[in-house]
Amino acid sequence: MVVAFAATLSLQLQASAQASSASTSGRPWAPLRPAAVRQQVSPASGRRQRAAGRRMSAAVQAVAAEPAVAANGATARVATVQRQTKETSVKVTINLDGTGKCHSKTQIPFLDHMMDQLASHGLFDVTVEAEGDTWIDDHHTNEDIALALGTALSQALGDRKGIHRFGDFTAPLDEALIHVVLDLSGRPHLSCGLELPTERIGSYETQLVEHFFQSLANTSGMTLHIRQLAGKNSHHIVEATFKAFARALRHACETDPRRAGTIASSKGVLTQQ
Repeated sequence: MVVAFAATLSLQLQASAQASSASTSGRPWAPLRPAAVRQQVSPASGRRQRAAGRRMSAAVQAVAAEPAVAANGATARVATVQRQTKETSVKVTINLDGTGKCHSKTQIPFLDHMMDQLASHGLFDVTVEAEGDTWIDDHHTNEDIALALGTALSQALGDRKGIHRFGDFTAPLDEALIHVVLDLSGRPHLSCGLELPTERIGSYETQLVEHFFQSLANTSGMTLHIRQLAGKNSHHIVEATFKAFARALRHACETDPRRAGTIASSKGVLTQQ
């Protein structure tokens, strides 16, 4: 009897002390829970708090990252370039964050095929409309399309904040194997080691392939290295080149989440000056 009374009195004193403490701290009073219950609730509550903290941290990081801005001031990395001369009329549009759509009317069937490879494997949306003096040859049209494409690429990249900058890919096509390495450095350069066994692919002169990439590198501010590791068929060699170029360019243009909108250069700039 005495023991029971003492136990009851002890519980009442504990409850009174808890209520007094709650009133002085401004917190609502709640009855004491046994230690076993507290231990069961606490780990789950802790996990929820930690998860909420991680979500908040991720949200802060997402807000802190600055999106790349195109040269026209838009956050969408899209650019359209028109080039008009006495020899050609060219209009090129590129969306760096596209889905691989291509609409190409260059008057040069094989070059249309290569533009499709660029869009499909780079996941760019590319539109090319060109008219030129192809009754002479394809030289002027081939060159001006590449010049306009390089300019559009540079404008779509804008300040180049947050991009990987470098791209590297090796593409096979049957017996052909092509390695492409590029750097969106703002410094134009081409090293091309293609060995094409024929002078033409259909009506397209194979010597125009190197000239296409040289023109594109000049206006995009790209350092570009193309190596032929194997290949005997001209069509296979050139198509593998465009596929490797597209995949390398895709990686170079994609944003690096760890970079959080900063420029991948110790000098702080990647545009042509």
